[in-house]
Amino acid sequence: MDQNVLYFFDGKPEALMLYEAFEGKVFSEVDGVKVKVQKTQIAFSNRHNFAFVSFLPVRKAKERPEVYIVVTFGLGCRVQSSRIDAAVEPYPGRFTHHVLISETEEIDDELMGWVKEAAVFSAGKR
Repeated sequence: MDQNVLYFFDGKPEALMLYEAFEGKVFSEVDGVKVKVQKTQIAFSNRHNFAFVSFLPVRKAKERPEVYIVVTFGLGCRVQSSRIDAAVEPYPGRFTHHVLISETEEIDDELMGWVKEAAVFSAGKR
């Protein structure tokens, strides 16, 4: 495990297992992934960033579980799903989606389908 990742989860070590499960799935399902640990998020990239892990407060405090991560990904269209906690269009034709994950079982085929689609979308950007 990268020291920077461990440092990122220093204040929330219980969430590290969620990150490890997500990272493992990304590496096994998306080719050529690089990881960059930043102050407030961990970015996954190919040619460009396509997914992020953070502790973004996408729900009100009383609605957030004690242990969680937020997976963020960008697509060319808005995804309609009850799993999406928030979606915004920061640029025309680019939608950022946030999904709160509190159980490893939530890192499933549906989530990974969106992440893989985001990787393809990212790789195609100019």
